[in-house]
Amino acid sequence: MAIESHVLALGAACPDFSLPSVDGKKYALKDFAKSKGLLVAFICNHCPYVKAVEDRLLAIAKAFSEADLQVVGICSNDAGLYPEDAPLELLRRWEQKQYGFPYLVDEAQDVARAFDAACTPDLYLYDHNRKLYYHGRIDDNWKDASQVHNHEMKEAIKALLRGDAPPKNQMNTIGCSIKWKD
Repeated sequence: MAIESHVLALGAACPDFSLPSVDGKKYALKDFAKSKGLLVAFICNHCPYVKAVEDRLLAIAKAFSEADLQVVGICSNDAGLYPEDAPLELLRRWEQKQYGFPYLVDEAQDVARAFDAACTPDLYLYDHNRKLYYHGRIDDNWKDASQVHNHEMKEAIKALLRGDAPPKNQMNTIGCSIKWKD
């Protein structure tokens, strides 16, 4: 069953985090301090909503320089119940799709809770001060890229880089619920 991302207050500080990456490195919020924007994407392997927008997320990451935008993926799902979301499977997908950005594993699910993440995908765009600028969907058709008319995330990133005020319309993401541990 699909659920929507939570409505969050713009200007909220990005929660601090320090997590292992699927490739064995460790990343913290401070490691992304140099870019003008930071896109934090709660994603996973098994969710059909993520699968449907995955190439669009990768295209966004490749469309901007690291000085302008850094992207980080985080999987917080219970890998015991969803083996496709186990670290080794995440690594395989990350390599296969050539993500080009770190993919972190939130095994304890503390980071997802700190962000108030609800679903996959759940996308958070932060400005250079790491204040929430846009929390919402990639575009207006999660299911079919050929039917997209509004590219909300890409437009929000461009507005952030121009120094514009955050978009008034924060369009909630829909997706699979985060698979919480008991």
